[in-house]
Amino acid sequence: MSPPMTTIREVRDAEHVVRQHVSPAPLIRSYALEKELGLAPSRRVWLKDYGWTPVGSFKLLGALNWMSNNLERIGDRPVAAHSSGNFASGIAFAGMRFGKRVVIVMPETAAKVKFCLTRSFGAEIQTYDITTDHLTGERDRLTKEIASERAAIEASPYDDEYVIAGNGAGGLAIANELQGQGRGISQFVCQVSGGGLMAGHAVAIGDRFPQARITGVEPDGADDFCQSLSASERVRIEQPESICDGLLSYDVGELNWPILQKYVADAVSLPDLATLQAMQWLYQHHGLRTEPSGAITTAALLMGKVNLDGDGDVVVVLSGRNVDEQPFQDWIA
Repeated sequence: MSPPMTTIREVRDAEHVVRQHVSPAPLIRSYALEKELGLAPSRRVWLKDYGWTPVGSFKLLGALNWMSNNLERIGDRPVAAHSSGNFASGIAFAGMRFGKRVVIVMPETAAKVKFCLTRSFGAEIQTYDITTDHLTGERDRLTKEIASERAAIEASPYDDEYVIAGNGAGGLAIANELQGQGRGISQFVCQVSGGGLMAGHAVAIGDRFPQARITGVEPDGADDFCQSLSASERVRIEQPESICDGLLSYDVGELNWPILQKYVADAVSLPDLATLQAMQWLYQHHGLRTEPSGAITTAALLMGKVNLDGDGDVVVVLSGRNVDEQPFQDWIA
């Protein structure tokens, strides 16, 4: 029996929660991308830049809604979660807002900025070796160990109804702003890893703009969702590899999968070189600092991987900007 899918009503409820804590991330018109893509003068390209949130990524949306809806269950117990870094700072921020203790399991190679942000909101961090995790399962073992030894409540970074709905608040913000301007959407382009970001946004975009073509984007070394769509079932990759550290989940979440099947028209995968070029392009044309996971959607457009048929606008998700200075400079060089 399939799990129930997140509904637009649940997304609206989540938006009410999220907006008590953070304002919508900016939706920026990209004149440069409109020119680059050769769109008709009547069409526009919009960048949804989650780098402007207080944690530098979209992850706090789902984290805030999850925390708000689990307060009674948490009580005086801590919250435990694993994360490549962005959900870590998101759930840490939520813990700070609701006065809850948070313990995070992160790869020891995560960006320093992600460690600093997570600690700045009061969370405790334990690390593991991501290069051998596909063999040892250390990430999940550590998380469950914390939950067991400290009686902590586990929070999933993506495979959870409250996380999905919270992420959907970002999609509603996009829809509200564009409908307020009398605009329509032909294409919505978004990253897919565990699928929580795309699932939440797809529910909102699919409800408000049912004609929009929703496209998922992944690194070609972590293309489990592309393979899943082709196989019509969830496919697991044992050792995903990419510079896009936020897009290295082994498979899409069980709760996300039916939503993605329903709303996402297609998925494309890209080499890391294309992502690096997109990071450079965004910095040169918009002054935007993005982490690889955030820039990969722009790369899909620049490489002509997205079907741009239609007469509506194009919305591109920039999921985060949490990248250390030296690697960023090296990559855009």
